[in-house]
Amino acid sequence: MASKARNADTYAARRERLAQQLHAATGQVTLRKKSSNLFRDRDRAGTPRLDVHDFNHVLQVDPHSGWADAEGMTSYETLVLATLACGTMPAVVPQLKTITLGGAVAGVGIEATSFRRGLVHQGILEMDILAGDGKIYLCTPQNEQRDLFFGFPNSYGTLGYALRVRTRTIPVKKFVRIEHSRCRDPSEYFRGLQGLCDSGADFVDGVVFGPGDFFLTAGTFVDDAPFVSDYTFEHIYYRSIRHKEMDYLTAHDFLWRWDTDWFWCSKNFGVQNALVRRLAGKARLNSRTYTRVMRWNSRWKLTQRLGALFGVHRESVIQDVDIPIERAAEFLDFFQREIGILPIWICPIRSSDARAIYPLYPLSPSTIYVNFGFWDVVKLKKSQLAGHFNRLIERKVAELGGIKSLYSDSYYSREKFDGIYGGAAYRQLKSRYDPRGRLHDLYDKCVLRR
Repeated sequence: MASKARNADTYAARRERLAQQLHAATGQVTLRKKSSNLFRDRDRAGTPRLDVHDFNHVLQVDPHSGWADAEGMTSYETLVLATLACGTMPAVVPQLKTITLGGAVAGVGIEATSFRRGLVHQGILEMDILAGDGKIYLCTPQNEQRDLFFGFPNSYGTLGYALRVRTRTIPVKKFVRIEHSRCRDPSEYFRGLQGLCDSGADFVDGVVFGPGDFFLTAGTFVDDAPFVSDYTFEHIYYRSIRHKEMDYLTAHDFLWRWDTDWFWCSKNFGVQNALVRRLAGKARLNSRTYTRVMRWNSRWKLTQRLGALFGVHRESVIQDVDIPIERAAEFLDFFQREIGILPIWICPIRSSDARAIYPLYPLSPSTIYVNFGFWDVVKLKKSQLAGHFNRLIERKVAELGGIKSLYSDSYYSREKFDGIYGGAAYRQLKSRYDPRGRLHDLYDKCVLRR
């Protein structure tokens, strides 16, 4: 109890210091932090930055009541270690260790429990938010600040910063049994995906490797395992999907099954070569390393310079989009025909509370959505404008009644953006909680990259 009290006191002191920093700063401000999982460059030269890097503590885990308190910059790696030690896990754990709790709420976080537990923000019970007006608000679904509670997801720090988040947790068992099944027909595949959403599985996701090469994966907690696989070093998880009908992982390793190879993106660094993996060492095979390399490349633009030197122009297509399941086969057909990136991650999403409306990321509570995740580059023709493929995707997603995450490049007009992402509700929240515009505008940040 004494340790919890010290943590709470330290947190109280930290948040007051941060509020004072915001009051002392002039003009617009942004965050200074050690990590980011955003994939869009921004010009932030000269902008005052609030230092939040030390808001990274787990404050309390209550396994009996089913919640955990943690500060906004706490990574899911840290949070998962604390909750697993208590026999629980956050209701939704995003795929990469470097994702922070506050970032997953202010953005949009999902994983293989989302078919039952919804998005990350749908498992949040309360938050302390430092708003643009310099005040710290306790936000819950029932109190006076419920508009900020429901409006905060997908605001990307433009309404305020989550200093403390209370997230729902669920019980875990020691192991996860994994079952992979193959489908060859897209319609059959998505019918099978919907069937798994109504099954007793604890985790559901899938991978599209190519035409007629579709895999569904169901994970179930179990107390015992006849064997346990290890995909943290020499072996690669996603490759096992096509060759193993059944597999077993520890609960810890299952939650981070995608992290070691950043799904399959480690191939872009040559790290799926056995010799390279051994030379790199187990400790470097993780999302932290790959993100660091991506940030370095983004800063120095090495690949862009090499492309210009050899006359090769490529467009980054790094997106997650959510499509109603009845239109999912149609989107897949379009994507394979027009974009061609493979593999594709598939993850079903269903609202965990039909009564809760999140205006900046509106999903129909009665609909199962399919998240398509694809992260690679596509070769541009000389005649094609920058953003060509991302614009195609945006138009198709809107046509099919879907929505996409905003962590990467976006090209919407302001009118289109406001229509999709709750522009009227956002302006009301902005006028109430950031009346002087101390924080960036959502459209300016996500589309104009300011």
